[in-house]
Formats: sequence, C-alpha cells, structure tokens
Amino acid sequence: MNPASTVAAPAVVLDAGDWHAREQAHAERADALTAGHRARAARGEKHPIEDFLFTYYSYSPGLLRRWHPGAGVELADAAATPRAAWRWYARGATPDGLRVDRAAMEREKAPMLRAIERILRSTAARPAQFGCFGLHEWAMVYRQAEHRHAVPLRLGQAATDAVVETHELRCTHIDAYRFFTPDAAPRNRFAPTRETQPELEQPGCLHAGMDVYKWAVKLGPLVPGDVLLDAFELARDIRYLDMQASPYDVRPWGGEPVRIETPEGKAEYVRRQRAFAERSNALRRRVLEAAFGTGDATET
Repeated sequence: MNPASTVAAPAVVLDAGDWHAREQAHAERADALTAGHRARAARGEKHPIEDFLFTYYSYSPGLLRRWHPGAGVELADAAATPRAAWRWYARGATPDGLRVDRAAMEREKAPMLRAIERILRSTAARPAQFGCFGLHEWAMVYRQAEHRHAVPLRLGQAATDAVVETHELRCTHIDAYRFFTPDAAPRNRFAPTRETQPELEQPGCLHAGMDVYKWAVKLGPLVPGDVLLDAFELARDIRYLDMQASPYDVRPWGGEPVRIETPEGKAEYVRRQRAFAERSNALRRRVLEAAFGTGDATET
C-alpha cells in the first residue's frame, strides 16, 4: 500500500459490523442470481438465454460476489483483511481503515474512465428509438446456413429471411451490428463503428441496456455492489426479451415468442423496450453518480 495515496477522510465511514453484513448480503444475492448458471455448468448444460451474460461478457459468477462499497466510502478495521491486497484500495483516514483509491485508478485508467463516462452520459441524454423491433438477431442469421446459437429457427430459414427483407434494419449498436451476416449488413440504416459508438448509442437499444452491466464491471470498485447487481439483473431481463423477439425458438428455455413479424408482436416489443429504456437510464445515472460524482446526462 502506498501511503502517499492516502487522502482526507471520505464522507461515509462504515463500521466493521456494518460493512461485513453488507458484504455477506451481497454475496448471498449474487449467489442466488447465478445459481442456475452454476448448476447447469456443473452438469454440462447450456442455456441460450441466460448463459449469454457469462459467455459474451465473460465475467464469472465469482466476480459478481465481490462487494465494493463504492468511491467515497471508508471501511473501518479493514486493513488486516484480504481486501487490503485488492487493486485500487488504499489506507484510509481512520485507524486500520480502507477506501477505494479513486486517484490511483484515474492515473492508471484515465482513457477508459473518460470513454465510459462519455458513452453513459451521451446515451442517457439521447432520445430513445423504438423502431428496430429486435431485428438485429434476425440480421445475424440472414441467408446463413450456420447460426451463432444451436437452436432451431422458429419460422425456418426462408421465412426468417423474408422477415428481414420486408423490414428496415435500424441497428445502432456496434456489438450487434458486427455480427450481421454479409448480406444483412448493407441493409442496415446505420454503419456503426467503435469510433462512432458514443454518437450512436441510444437508450432504446436492448444491447446498450445490457451493456450498463459491462460498464459497471469495468468501473470496478468505483461502483457499489448493489448497483452492479441491479445492472446484472437488468441485463438478464433484457436478454430474455432479446431472445424472445429473435428468430430462434427458445420456448424450451422459458422464452415465449414475441412475434415481431406481426403487429401485435411489434406492439409488445415496443412496450417492453420502453420500460427497459427507463430502467437502463436510471441505472446509467446511478453508475455516473457513483463513479463520477454526478448522474446528470449530457449530450456529447
């Protein structure tokens, strides 16, 4: 531990009994959220909806168990615990206290922090778009013999292709667009890139909503544990709609289809999409407040 990194006492000091209780409650909540995935992994089973949060994002259940109090909080009597060896923790102002070393993280990760802040603020400030109808998943299998998921197509290949051909693709998210098939990509209204991500991300996008979880993980100890787990729950809930509205038949895994090829399915998709946009923006503001001191959203 570098004594030079010690700063004045933060606004909040949690006594040992308090923060140990919070840490334990967090671990129990995390275990409950990941129990199904861990049990399936032990049996060698796959779940095309829920496993996404552990394969695409590649964050382990163990990472979710690690509780952080967030920036601006000091943990009393923590210097003799394993936490003292964790990255970006420093001695606090109280005897044997530990705190998150925001300044050290800023020195090491300034470009990453600025990039995340920019994406979160600009996304939250931008009007949500609700005309995509989840067709990004359809574009990923368009005119393609092999698919990303070993799950049957609900309508078959020809009818799935026809849905793509009779709709306009409006995907704004680079990490969905980059999986479009070669025939689907030119059909998209936008051509997202990593460089244009801050300008294109918008809160109506399901994948941008799931990514709040990714940003919370990348911000590490700056984000309190409850915010991290709330972001994970949001990503899990969004993922269900993502696959329910997809061309895949995920009914064996509890995914009743949202038939976006019909007017009724489109209406249901947009209704749920609007609710997720509100939830994701609320979480963006909480992440911004925790990591950067203000949850105000600003268009950039």
